Amino acid sequence: MAAPTRRTVLWLLLVAAICPYFIGLGDSSIWDANEAFYVETPREMLESGDYVSPTFNYEPRLNKPVLSYWIVAAFYRVFGISVGVQRLPIALGAMVLIAAAFFLARAAHPTTDAADPGGRTEAGVWAALGLAITPRLLMFSRRIFIDVYITMFMALTLLFFALAERYPARRRLFLILMYVSIGLGVLTKGPIALVLPALTFGAYLALRRELHRIVEMMIPLGTVIVLALVVPWYFVLYLRHGWTYIGSFFLGENVARYTEGYGVDSVRGPLFYLPVLFSDSFPWAAFLIASALADRRARRSTVEDDRVTRLRSLLWLWIAIIVLFFSLSAAKQDLYIFPVVPAVAALAGIVIARGLAQEPRASRAIRFTTATIGVVVALIAAGVVYLFRAGGTGYALDGALLTGAAGIAGGAIVTGLALAYRLRAALVAVALTFIVLNWVFVLRVLPSFEAYKPSPGFARSLEPRLMPDDVVATYNEALPSLVFYLRRQVHQLFDEDRLVALMRADRQAYAVLSRDNYAALANSLGSTTCVLERRPTFEVKLRNILAREPLPELVLIANRCEP
Repeated sequence: MAAPTRRTVLWLLLVAAICPYFIGLGDSSIWDANEAFYVETPREMLESGDYVSPTFNYEPRLNKPVLSYWIVAAFYRVFGISVGVQRLPIALGAMVLIAAAFFLARAAHPTTDAADPGGRTEAGVWAALGLAITPRLLMFSRRIFIDVYITMFMALTLLFFALAERYPARRRLFLILMYVSIGLGVLTKGPIALVLPALTFGAYLALRRELHRIVEMMIPLGTVIVLALVVPWYFVLYLRHGWTYIGSFFLGENVARYTEGYGVDSVRGPLFYLPVLFSDSFPWAAFLIASALADRRARRSTVEDDRVTRLRSLLWLWIAIIVLFFSLSAAKQDLYIFPVVPAVAALAGIVIARGLAQEPRASRAIRFTTATIGVVVALIAAGVVYLFRAGGTGYALDGALLTGAAGIAGGAIVTGLALAYRLRAALVAVALTFIVLNWVFVLRVLPSFEAYKPSPGFARSLEPRLMPDDVVATYNEALPSLVFYLRRQVHQLFDEDRLVALMRADRQAYAVLSRDNYAALANSLGSTTCVLERRPTFEVKLRNILAREPLPELVLIANRCEP
């Protein structure tokens, strides 16, 4: 296949890979784990006209900076208030991430345009394609606004620093853009958007014995840019509330969370992030070993341009420092290291392009890795069929059989092509397999999850019953999306006595709680309490699915029931 045709195929695959990010954004309801906060808080901003002090459930929500809410509120202003509109900027943020991976790989590819006019671009497309087909990114881009955006701004920070190194003649422009990205990142999630790049770029200069170049970083101007973006909101917040929320954010949400695990229940070991690193960027993360081997050989060579060698070392430092930084923290959540994904994709894209350019050792490593990916995909697909096959199980999901068939067939084809030394065809088959899986996920699997999301159904049952003075509550359950669907405050109760007092009060009250909690509290709640509706939920762990335990069930109860 001629080079132009090969690259046309890659671009077409990339287009097919990014389409699922925009299909059916409003067809599924809110994911209660995180998304509800970024759907409802901007709506309350528009309702109140207050864009300084965000609220959720009509109470202050200042545990995160404000930029995410502003972005969604702006989209609401233009397109109207809906879940799909909130998801549109997340999908656009994912597109920026994919573009960042493209340009990082292109900048750090070892060939020059003169030696190989399309080699650098091909490396970039492989990187972008690998990130676009990543199932985790597709899933996150439909539900987790803040983590996609902090990853996006940090990716832009890395990219502009890398471009400043690659193209010194335009250093000033790229560094200004870098500081803008840092400022927007700080206004999205906090100081981590500054701390991690500073650690990475400082280590990069130190390892190259170039700390004296810090004076070239335009730090005074950069400080002004970051402060100009961040300080105005914090200053107005201070005028309204003093240091209360500012101090609790910086000391509680950042320092205490990192050093003491504040706000995080799970305790995880120092190696927690190693499997997360590979799952977040799968399948291209599998090529990291091949990339490391190729870079080790490149460092021994005197042929390669030092500018691209140092950029690949920068990408490795970015991954290593982020993973190490959070591995040392008391609070560990898998999304904390998600900002490594553009660097992982870029390194993979580079080594794939080099392997396909007939570098013998690189080709062998890529061939082995590609065959392994095929085996892993087939095994995972078989597991999906076993766990979620239709019929006779509470864990059935539409599209499980189709997902399994596509994964098993695709994995077998990938492995067969790799073992037959048809490396390019095998890599294209990897991309096609994941594109098919992502399309099936969006069109078939996601809609079937609606049966396990109780909030919309409970809201439909409550809407015709609710009067202005009625009370709605949840007990020991996180269902923040009820606030959005009901457009009213939902009390969150965790104390048994408060629930009993509410249900025994004279005013009409409704509550959502687990079936088991209701059974345990039925006598205390009073004889007039009744169940209006029951709904399953998918809040289970793998061991529950393997044991085929019944799905957890939530009940909607009332303290005054119609005959």
